Amino acid sequence: MKILKWVLGVTVALLVVGSVTVVGLYYYWKDDLPSVAELREVRLQTPMQVYSADGELIAQFGEIRRIPLKLEEIPQPLINAFLATEDQRFYHHFGIDPIGVGRAFFLLIATGEIQGGGSTITQQLARNVYLSFEQTWTRKIKEAFIALRMERELTKDEILELYLNKIAFGQRAHGVGAAAQVYYGKDIQDLSLAQMAMIAGLPKAPSTMNPITNPERARERRAVVLGRMFAENVINEREYRDALAEPIETRLHGAEVTMQAPYLAEMVRAEVVARYGEDFAYNSGLKVYTTVSGKQQRAAQKAVQENLHQYDERHGYRGAEAVLWQPNETPWPMDQIIDYLGQQSSIGMTVPAVVMRVTEQTAVVLTASGQPHEIPWEGLAWARAYMHADRQGPAPKVAGDVVQAGQLVRIRTTENGLRLAQIPEPSAAVIALRPHDGSMAAVVGGYSFAISQYNRAIQAKRQSGSNIKPFIYSAALENGFTLATLVNDAPINQWNPGSGIAWRPRNSPDVYEGPIRVRQGLAKSKNVVSVRLLRAIGIDTTVDYLTRFGFNIDELPRNESLSLGSASMTPLEVARGYAVFANGGYLIDPYFIDRVVDDNDQVIYQAQPAVACVPCEDGTREVVQAPQVITEQNAYLITEALNSAVWGGGSWQHRTGWNGTAWRIQRSKQIIDLAGRNIVGKTGTTNDIKDAWFSGYVSGLVSTTWIGFDNLERALGSTTFNENLPREEQPITGAEGGAKTALPMWIDFMAVALEEATIEPFQVPPGLVMARIDLETGKLSRNNDHTSRFEYFLPGTAPTEYVDSKPSNRNIFSDDDSIF
Repeated sequence: MKILKWVLGVTVALLVVGSVTVVGLYYYWKDDLPSVAELREVRLQTPMQVYSADGELIAQFGEIRRIPLKLEEIPQPLINAFLATEDQRFYHHFGIDPIGVGRAFFLLIATGEIQGGGSTITQQLARNVYLSFEQTWTRKIKEAFIALRMERELTKDEILELYLNKIAFGQRAHGVGAAAQVYYGKDIQDLSLAQMAMIAGLPKAPSTMNPITNPERARERRAVVLGRMFAENVINEREYRDALAEPIETRLHGAEVTMQAPYLAEMVRAEVVARYGEDFAYNSGLKVYTTVSGKQQRAAQKAVQENLHQYDERHGYRGAEAVLWQPNETPWPMDQIIDYLGQQSSIGMTVPAVVMRVTEQTAVVLTASGQPHEIPWEGLAWARAYMHADRQGPAPKVAGDVVQAGQLVRIRTTENGLRLAQIPEPSAAVIALRPHDGSMAAVVGGYSFAISQYNRAIQAKRQSGSNIKPFIYSAALENGFTLATLVNDAPINQWNPGSGIAWRPRNSPDVYEGPIRVRQGLAKSKNVVSVRLLRAIGIDTTVDYLTRFGFNIDELPRNESLSLGSASMTPLEVARGYAVFANGGYLIDPYFIDRVVDDNDQVIYQAQPAVACVPCEDGTREVVQAPQVITEQNAYLITEALNSAVWGGGSWQHRTGWNGTAWRIQRSKQIIDLAGRNIVGKTGTTNDIKDAWFSGYVSGLVSTTWIGFDNLERALGSTTFNENLPREEQPITGAEGGAKTALPMWIDFMAVALEEATIEPFQVPPGLVMARIDLETGKLSRNNDHTSRFEYFLPGTAPTEYVDSKPSNRNIFSDDDSIF
């Protein structure tokens, strides 16, 4: 009895001392414990997500990957797996489980060290949110205090929901939603029982038990989870055994991106970080909605990649990327080939493959999937040997002229089947703007973001070539010229005493027609006409005028080469300039972020662009009017001239017909069906064919395409006829240029993009007058036949003299489709 009384006394004393100690520690740490408000507003570090205007996920940025879910969105079997494994008595204890504490106490007595275990889900959540993972008495006591406060202030379901969204699962995945995506690439609802058990086993040691880094340990941990679920009667024996037998099949998956737009995503990332700072941008669950359309962006991406492949193919095949074995050597074993291919990257439209067998006109290749694929002769016949930019080898006769067994090559899938491929050497860009407010509809800065993050659409300053001519012509119209004014299309020879050489700008092709109207000069892209206009209005006047379109005055050369496009501009700057013509004379500011939404679905930023409108009215919000930099009448006259670049003029029946440089647009049935004749455009090619451009627009969309080498010394070159290809499939031959290289890319893009664009006829603005003129002289005409047409004039600028009514048989027009 004495011993029993002594034990009871000691126990009571220890309880009193322990209680006093605990109370004392509580008041000592009270100010360090989270408040009630903090408990209810635990911020989940959620990555920034970038969306298209129509809600497609483009990218996700952040140190932590998380997909927050409501408890009711989480499958019950997954919840059961966590409860069975981590805290069977979760819904019955008060935040601390005495049974678990007792188990941990006996482990302490047995080992002399604080061991893991004994912590409830509430305690684990407290540790994850507020504390470290160090095994100390201080941390364990604080953990208990926070757990008790959580249980008092939050419901069990709120605690469980926070826990399932907060805990780490390895591979930067936090929360069950992200874990499902990272390990299985699935929505959480689509997981199998075995996959749920795998995820539920990860919190114990997420870095060492995950199936990516250690599949065997992950399998053992999964078996433990399934065993506890079976012991708790939340699964039956058949479910248990089937799940145990399921193989460990997992790999790292990226965010569930539904649209590839990496160049745009990087633009958004940089802008949001600059605006809000890295921590808030990456961890606050921001949703950034861009102005880009999913459909138009895909069309732009495809147009860039397809046209770069077409360019690359017509210039020849550069050969295999590597040779794994020679024809006289023993082929590699299949497992070795597949392992090697698994280390190679798919880039753009191309997939790495190893040539396994070559017949007379086919090649069988193996991809990383282990599946053999046959490339037919149609996919090989293009592959003449590349010699240099202007020369290709003879057309191959058999497949062995192109590939050999043991070579590492690339293939791509086209509408006509499998095709031998190579990563294109040149670069290209597409930028599309809505001219009424400057919102970007699509932006592609290169063939593949994986091989180059340089965004040529907004960063590459390249000589603009003839793409600058509409701005020169606009300045001429502002300074007394009309679309009917005759300008002499004749060679220029200007001696420069300083250099001792003559400047001889030439047309391309080197054809001259004598006096032609300004409309024809722009539509046919006559170089010497552009030079003469610049001379007539003066360099300083022209430079000052071009700044109205947003061009930097310091980057506009003050010499006559300006008229031929020696000024360097980005595709975005060029598109912005063309938007002035498309919207009636207003300079808009391009933008790509429409709004930013926080994790509570509150809009914290909304774009309010200046709009091209007269007057500016909007029933929903105040609208700022963009500055008008040229007159509506001037913009319309340039649009008219650029329309002739597409549709030409004269009469083919009477042998006076002529093509503008953009006549190939007429061949696109999709574009003509959508836009009719309400579409305009201008080619551009620089000296030595180092840059090729095309810019064009309808009333609701303006776009610019560019192609060239990143190496400024390399020219795009020329190609010859490939006798292997049917005439209808024959690629463009001759010198590359705006019409042949950039325009096809623009057509491919616009054929799709116009489906979502506003397309209205270009309305004749008030103030313009119309008069019938003689096509040959630009004078007034009384004839109503193929020798005349109606032309538009600013008031007071129309001709006053009539031409002799006798028709002229003179044919001064040329029909040459090689012009640029």
